[in-house]
Amino acid sequence: MARLTSRRPVLRVRDGVRVTRPDVLAAEEPLEIRISGTPLAVTMRTPGADWDLVHGFLATEGVIRGSGDIRTLRYCDSVDDTGRNTYNISDVELAEGVAPPDASVTRNFYTTSSCGICGKASIDAVTVASPYDLHADQTPVSLDVILRLPDKLREAQEVFDKTGGLHAAGIFSPAGRLLVAREDVGRHNAVDKAIGAMVREDRLPLIGCILMVSGRASFELTQKALLAGIPTLAAVSAPSSLAADLADEAGMTLIGFVRGSGCNVYTGQSRIS
Repeated sequence: MARLTSRRPVLRVRDGVRVTRPDVLAAEEPLEIRISGTPLAVTMRTPGADWDLVHGFLATEGVIRGSGDIRTLRYCDSVDDTGRNTYNISDVELAEGVAPPDASVTRNFYTTSSCGICGKASIDAVTVASPYDLHADQTPVSLDVILRLPDKLREAQEVFDKTGGLHAAGIFSPAGRLLVAREDVGRHNAVDKAIGAMVREDRLPLIGCILMVSGRASFELTQKALLAGIPTLAAVSAPSSLAADLADEAGMTLIGFVRGSGCNVYTGQSRIS
């Protein structure tokens, strides 16, 4: 398996003092996902939890709904110029009866296929594709629980402690218990990895659960939460306008700027207790 981090010399300048020293960087390598040998998507990711990433990606693109929809998952032979296996190509064999994805599916399928028309078309595409009704999940969420989540997620970021360069996503129970946390150079990959870990345990839909992300809440992350049946999405930064529109349409509670003693609740305020 490829390394999660790498070291390289840097010139460190502090208060006019220059020192050459090694620094630790987060690894970034491509992962190609194939379905029965046919390339489906390539994502730049931090190696590690690759099977979670594949399960989460396929679930949040509407290809699978549970671990039983995958018959086999393996690394293909992909070697570098030294003959070492890079573990950067994965191949999925879907279970019998599971329809293969349309050839147009990519990582940004919903956002790219319809954003040229209008935001409403993008929202309709996602809500129609989701098998879960978040309106029916009215599990209350304590504001005190929400405000503690950033610190809990930060405590789970082992690679961030070494590099300072990774996004994180954590899935929490309604009471604030951490169920899974994942890190990656891509915020969408971190979310896919966290959701994928739950897919592999056949935990979808994630009724009452909270998805906490370390950055902003984009349309894409809101889409992923919806397709995993997560009713509450919280972020330390701001949501986009389209993310708020999608959350409102889907019946999701969307919370931004979760910092210190405060936050902004953009949609689904009725869940907050």
